[in-house]
This record gives sequence, C-alpha cells and structure tokens, in this order.
Amino acid sequence: MTAGLWDLVLRGIWTTVQLLFFSALLAAAVSFAVGIARSHRRWIVRFLAGFYTEVFRGTSALVMIFWVFFVLPPAFGWQLVPMWAGTLALGLTYGAYGSEIVRGALGAVNPAQAEGGIALGFTPGQRMRKILLPQAVPEMIPPFSNLLIELLKGTALVSVMGMGDLAFSGNLVRLALQESAEIYTYVLLLYFVIAFLLTRVMRGLEHHLKAGVR
Repeated sequence: MTAGLWDLVLRGIWTTVQLLFFSALLAAAVSFAVGIARSHRRWIVRFLAGFYTEVFRGTSALVMIFWVFFVLPPAFGWQLVPMWAGTLALGLTYGAYGSEIVRGALGAVNPAQAEGGIALGFTPGQRMRKILLPQAVPEMIPPFSNLLIELLKGTALVSVMGMGDLAFSGNLVRLALQESAEIYTYVLLLYFVIAFLLTRVMRGLEHHLKAGVR
C-alpha cells in the first residue's frame, strides 16, 4: 500500500481506539450504576434497572446506532456527531450486559460480609463501598475483559454512519486497491493486536486488584 493509504488506516485505528475508550467509560459507568441498582432495597429501583437491562440487551446494537444517529435528530431537533452517537449507542448497549456482571459479582459475595457491616452500623452505601465492591470488583475483571473485546468488535458497526473507523478505512483501501484478501487480512490482524493488548492490560489489572484484596 502507498503511504497515503497507510495513513488512512492509521487514522482508522486511532478513531477506533477513541471510540472504544469513550464507549467503554460510558459502559462501565452504566454497568455499575444499573448493576448496583439491581440489588437496591426499593423494588421500584430494581424494576427500573431491570427494565433498562432487558430493553438494551434485547435490541440490536446496530439498530440502536441507527436510532441514535437517524431517529433522535428529527425527534429532538439536534444532531450528534458520529463519534458521540456511536459512543452513546455502544455504551448504553454494552453497559446493559455489564450490569449483569456487576449484579452477579455482588450477589456472589458471602452474605455474612454484609451482615458484619450491619453489625458495625454501616449504612447501605458504606457497606457497598467498604465491603461488597472491594471483594466483588476483582471477580468482575475476567467477564469485563470479555465484554471489552466484544465492545471492540462492536465498534466496527459505526462504519454504517460513514465514520472513519478501522473497518470503514479498510473498506476504502479495498476499494482503492481492488484487493480484498490482503486488506481484510491486515484489518483482522489489527483487531487481533488491539484485542490482545486489551486482554493483557485487563489481566494485569485483575492480578493487581486480587493482590490488594489479599
């Protein structure tokens, strides 16, 4: 490939990394907020959190991207740029999956731990911050690592908005060179490298957190 086409691919990688970063931040915030709400003592909070989870888990991320980018503008009179439309759609969708990871990890903590917090006079918030989360978070890392890889692969969906991510850039290069096998092999390898690096980072984070719990 020429230098210009390589520059196009590199810009696509940078766009994908940015989208992954922003949508992962949103998904993490949603995961913890909704996951903790699923274990709230008030039934209405549990119901609303469960409703959100079922709605976003039961809809296609691709359709959600279309909805955020094409349906919201006429309905509300404003237009999101592709980066933020993709971030919103992916973050909310994958956050719904992440909330189940949080809920499951919190539910797996020995109930005696929470009972000990009650005996010490901790408020529900204090029990969550000082007892439940420190034990549950290390157990969340492996499934969150898998979800992060799925989110990386999901970023390719934003190419339907004409956003210049890695998948979109790879397709432009393919059209320019009229060569599919070589270009898409490069794209596959680039996704694999990013996924491998993410896996190593998450594994290091897991070891660090578990060492801190000990």
